[in-house]
Amino acid sequence: MLPPRKRIVTIDGPSGGGKSTVSRALAAKLHFTYLDTGAMYRAVAHQCRKQGMTAEESPRLAELLASLQMELLPPLPGGDDVRVVVNGVEIGPELRTPEMGMLASQFSALPMVRATLTRLQQEIGEGGRIVAEGRDTGTVVFPDAAWKFFLDASAEIRAQRRAAQLRRKGESVDEQALLAQIIKRDKDDRERSLAPLRAAADAIVLDSTETPADAVVERMHAHILATSCCREE
Repeated sequence: MLPPRKRIVTIDGPSGGGKSTVSRALAAKLHFTYLDTGAMYRAVAHQCRKQGMTAEESPRLAELLASLQMELLPPLPGGDDVRVVVNGVEIGPELRTPEMGMLASQFSALPMVRATLTRLQQEIGEGGRIVAEGRDTGTVVFPDAAWKFFLDASAEIRAQRRAAQLRRKGESVDEQALLAQIIKRDKDDRERSLAPLRAAADAIVLDSTETPADAVVERMHAHILATSCCREE
């Protein structure tokens, strides 16, 4: 029997692999809270860009992080993305652009940023019953999570999905440029020295290239139900 662990689900993986869709649906089935850690890194990158700061540690960055107040809110009716409020102001759609994703990847490599957001994420998950989505939730943020998954898909499929999502929002998309950004971000995330993107040793690795999101959710849900007797209540 496995030792007791916190009732936390982690879903890590590269950008565009379907983590957000799967995490939201799984959290709803389990009646858990959905934690979008990627949105938190995007929010920090957004604040830094707003203040003209580059992706390097500095006294200005330390001051920004020390005064950071962040709140994650459920999506609006008909919406998909978690809403993010920073220092009392909600950040709009610009938080979800591919460019902001690239910038978030740069800032997420800074120890100062990771330490601050990891602490915030661990505070949110202290009571358990969350589905945490990100890139290091199973390896760094919640290493004692009861259930860990790593969701992957080919870069081409991920670019197609992201392009379709942006077009549904009325945005024009250069799909080849988007693919190049995804490939670069994968490389940056996997090769950084601090909390690189990788599957936890005890994670179940799933490939969603040819598997629809609802089937992925069902597989995860079935595994959690089958093993819940061995986890901490």
